[in-house]
Amino acid sequence: MYKKTKIFLGDSKEILKNFEPSAIDLIFTSPPYSDSRKSTYGGIHPDKYVEWFLPFSKELFRVLKPTGTFVLNIKEKVVGGERHTYVIDLIKKMREQGWLWTEEFIWHKKNSYPGKWPNRFRDSWERLLQFNKAKHFNMYQEEVMVPIGDWAKSRLRKLSETDKNRDDSKSGSNFGKNVSNWLNRDYVYPTNVLHLATECNNKEHSAAFPDELPEWFIKLFTKEGDVVLDPFMGSGTTVNVANKMGRIGLGIEIVKEYYKLAENQLSQNIFAAEPKVKYGKTETRIRKKIR
Repeated sequence: MYKKTKIFLGDSKEILKNFEPSAIDLIFTSPPYSDSRKSTYGGIHPDKYVEWFLPFSKELFRVLKPTGTFVLNIKEKVVGGERHTYVIDLIKKMREQGWLWTEEFIWHKKNSYPGKWPNRFRDSWERLLQFNKAKHFNMYQEEVMVPIGDWAKSRLRKLSETDKNRDDSKSGSNFGKNVSNWLNRDYVYPTNVLHLATECNNKEHSAAFPDELPEWFIKLFTKEGDVVLDPFMGSGTTVNVANKMGRIGLGIEIVKEYYKLAENQLSQNIFAAEPKVKYGKTETRIRKKIR
């Protein structure tokens, strides 16, 4: 069982084979997108992306607890003037592996600047796909409630007494709303759209996401002491946030430059050397253990 935050340098497919089964509470990650940033990750052609990712998702399925959650931040690529289907194809193949595609969240990038192509506009959103191993999983919805806002004072104040108390639809269907549930409360449950600005200050990693993104999902799916894994940790945002929130963060990164960035992010912690560990064909060192 994992007791302390740790980061690993190497290939996730190989390193994950040494992880304990059913030990992770939350996997939150953003893998290299298809055919993107070739100079950094080498790029994966859209037609090969599903084949490339499935060995990772197979190991992630093994290490995730039955009550755990896997959140995958991913986005389609436009190829030949149309959206490629590799994200949809990946969802279908992961379901064949045993994953349940439970939910889909949208990250709306509030500070996305305008742009235009001949047949489309600039994207200002990304997918966050939620997968689970079982229908019943840990979820702490109260931790991400939001202020109801001033609209309740104006809109709900004008409701008729019928609207305030009605439980059933007037048409007799099962879709009636108990509007009284919105009265006299300060906080409500959020939607599945997250409005967050992109990360603009991390000049050393081209695809870093803001701390608030993993923080929101860590609140929703874990409690203090739980284990959070990022198998494509990049500069270490998820691991760093998890550690600050009292969770045990585990991160894996294959690019040494980004591994060092993650190490620096966690430099306020006390590091201890780890012995060499052999992973398949490559021998890497678990460089540091973070307390």
